[in-house]
Amino acid sequence: MSERTPLILVSNRGPCTFERATDGTLRPRRGGGGLVTALTGLVHHRDALWIASAMSEEDAEVAERHGGGAFTVELDDVSYRIRLVVSDPTAYDRFYNVIANPLLWFIQHYLWDLSNAPEIRRAEVEAYEYGYRVVNEDLAAAVLDEARAFDEAVVMLHDYHLYVAPKVIRRERPDLFLHHFVHIPWTQPDAWRVLPADIREDIYEGVLANDIVAFHTRAYRRNFLLCCHELFGLEVDMEAGVVRAPDGREVWVRAYPLPISAQTFQRTAQRPAVHEYEREILRRRREHLILRVDRADLSKNILRGFTAFDLFLEQHPEFREQVTFIAHLIPSRQDVPEYREYLERIEALVAVVNHRHGTTDWMPIELRLRENLEEAIAAYKHYDLLIVNAIWDGMNLIAKEGPLVNERNGVSLLSENTGAHEELAEFALSVNPFDVQEQADAIHRALTMSAEERAWRAQGLKRIIAARDPGHWVDDQLADIEAKRAGRDPLAARPH
Repeated sequence: MSERTPLILVSNRGPCTFERATDGTLRPRRGGGGLVTALTGLVHHRDALWIASAMSEEDAEVAERHGGGAFTVELDDVSYRIRLVVSDPTAYDRFYNVIANPLLWFIQHYLWDLSNAPEIRRAEVEAYEYGYRVVNEDLAAAVLDEARAFDEAVVMLHDYHLYVAPKVIRRERPDLFLHHFVHIPWTQPDAWRVLPADIREDIYEGVLANDIVAFHTRAYRRNFLLCCHELFGLEVDMEAGVVRAPDGREVWVRAYPLPISAQTFQRTAQRPAVHEYEREILRRRREHLILRVDRADLSKNILRGFTAFDLFLEQHPEFREQVTFIAHLIPSRQDVPEYREYLERIEALVAVVNHRHGTTDWMPIELRLRENLEEAIAAYKHYDLLIVNAIWDGMNLIAKEGPLVNERNGVSLLSENTGAHEELAEFALSVNPFDVQEQADAIHRALTMSAEERAWRAQGLKRIIAARDPGHWVDDQLADIEAKRAGRDPLAARPH
């Protein structure tokens, strides 16, 4: 793909959000989430315009100051060209809090208790029509406005918030190249039957309006192809990763595992604040340290992780007062009732485990409900066991960050349902996220493992994690974009 080809990124959350300083000025702050981290790596690699939703009143004010158009912002020594799109607040609330979260998120993580929920009523249908579609149309309109200046352009859309936007763009500008990366799992066909047929069809028509659809793993790629065939009877080539869209176009379906920037993360691990937190950890640590770092999200399987630790202590009492479990949890989506209840259940279970096993000078689980990168990295460097037992996860970068900077040959307990498992399984302790006894046994195995095996596993993880960086991830996608634009055979492109 030529460096001269204009590149437009589109996502719900942008690289920054604005907040008002004490002097009244509006200042940018880094946007949260793994998606922003991934796309920031892309911007480092290639000039791009980044279109995103205005997430706050301050964002909307900045957008208005620039007439709703694009502008440049400097953040962390990086220059971003961005455009913030303001949607009607009621429409945005329906888009985000009714459809994207929880409906689509729950479908794509198999989180619904189908005997009880969801119940699709008029409110949900109207939220899709007058919320989800409206915000998608707003972002698509911004893309079309920016693309008017170009005879050709590549538009890279991101994640589950924007399934409808490609269809809007395709209708007006069939000449634009559309690439859509889905950063969360893609579930099997039956999971999608939760949605009313017309909504389901609208979503798939939107996704299939792209030229390339991308996922983090081969498993999610396979699920998408299977959905296209089973739900809609479309022609699918599983080997080549190609779907014949309803309008006759060939859509390539690809997998690009997301790496982390080893060099950047290792540099962050040497910050003075990290060293200060390390000293505190080393002063207070027992013989063994178990760690998890997560959002307090239902998909992360936090309750079963604590239950497995409870079972481990019950079955191996010799470890009492010898091990501490630090859990860095970031409260997530507290405006969604299921998430508020989940956080309450987490706190209640921690209290039960600490009461059952704790002593006057030892608390088995240390729960830290806050977001503090330096504190988390300090714990990364000194754990003996890292627990990543998610029910389902698109990738899970924590499974890569921890082993990269760990200095104790720490062991990784890794759910087989994380995207990272496809790359790291050989050197991790793989577990079924629903099998609590297996997780308890894995905890015991990790804490009694020989030094030789610990070193072999830790070195293997570091080697895989450091082998690729975000630049490779971007290059792979741009190479496929160029191959498809040039009309090459999908099987002749690089293997996926």
